[in-house]
Amino acid sequence: MAAASSSSPSRRSVFDASYIRAEFAAAGISPHFIPLIWKYVFQNPRCGDLDAVPSLPAAAYALLRQKFQPTTSTLTAAAESKDGTTTKLLIRLKNGESVEAVIMRYDTKLGKYDGKPRPGGVRSTLCVSSQVGCKMGCRFCATGTMGFKSNLSSGEIVEQLIHASRYSQIRNVVFMGMGEPLNNYNALVEAIQVLTGLPFQLSPKRITVSTVGIIHSINKFNSDLPKINLAVSLHAPDQDIRCHIMPAARAFPLGKLMNALESYQKESKQTIFIEYIMLDGVNDQEQHAHQLGKLLETFKAVVNLIPFNPIGSSSNFKTSSDHNVKKFQKVLRSTYDIRTTIRQQMGQDIAGACGQLVVSLPDERSAGGATLCSDIEDIRI
Repeated sequence: MAAASSSSPSRRSVFDASYIRAEFAAAGISPHFIPLIWKYVFQNPRCGDLDAVPSLPAAAYALLRQKFQPTTSTLTAAAESKDGTTTKLLIRLKNGESVEAVIMRYDTKLGKYDGKPRPGGVRSTLCVSSQVGCKMGCRFCATGTMGFKSNLSSGEIVEQLIHASRYSQIRNVVFMGMGEPLNNYNALVEAIQVLTGLPFQLSPKRITVSTVGIIHSINKFNSDLPKINLAVSLHAPDQDIRCHIMPAARAFPLGKLMNALESYQKESKQTIFIEYIMLDGVNDQEQHAHQLGKLLETFKAVVNLIPFNPIGSSSNFKTSSDHNVKKFQKVLRSTYDIRTTIRQQMGQDIAGACGQLVVSLPDERSAGGATLCSDIEDIRI
């Protein structure tokens, strides 16, 4: 994949919404032209300049030439999984750092609605990054090995969709890539507001934000991002295990986190998605399933059990056996009546699966074919 022309350090992305709106307001240009600019760049992702955007006032062209670029990030590489279900994009940012985004193609017929198979066919979900690296340091996640380097701007988040549109029509967006989205809260909110408005018009029900549990941000999530799905990377049913595998959990005690989620659900009426990575001998025993069931029995929740993905030879964890995963699922379903799914992995052969996103991790990841599977938005209680 050939890189596009390098970005000017003094010019901003047109998708940095608050900045372009402020500049248009200061110049006395109507903000209703901004979605027209976004639409043109979205439909012409390889456009080199903004002079080709039709039907703008002369003052807008002058301002765009001086202060903005169609995109400030560059798509530098794309890797396809062997089975064609997954495409991992390497995107270089204006500051010289890189992030990864992953396109996952799902078969809607494998999902169910009201107990019946869904009509349709293959559609695409984009997993986007919100930070370069991550400061959470989860011990089972490759991104955590990078440490935290920088936040993405709202424009850089949206630009991942622009780059992905060259490969697939994106229906859903999940903030499950590099970084902790709620640690880049303002940019997250602004990016999602752009994605749900003109010209993208993604349904809020088709956007999911995953967090390790940043309590103060969860407390304002519904008011700032109504109808957006919230997924919580719980990964353990008690505080001690959480702290062992997720050092950041010390700052967000499990009891306080569950209180925040209870308040969020009472206010939003939204189902909460619980992500739970299965680590052999650490959190995958029957007793852990009962602990998790009791923790969640008063919630409207869906638990997604995630097989651990290898992140290099230095990992201290092993993947739970299929037997333990299925037994764990059975306890949650039969004893506590909690909807529980097992995530089918996609993109392991290109290190594009859950927990594998990292720039320049030297060790080889496990190979293996991925299969079309049902998406998180197909889950209904």
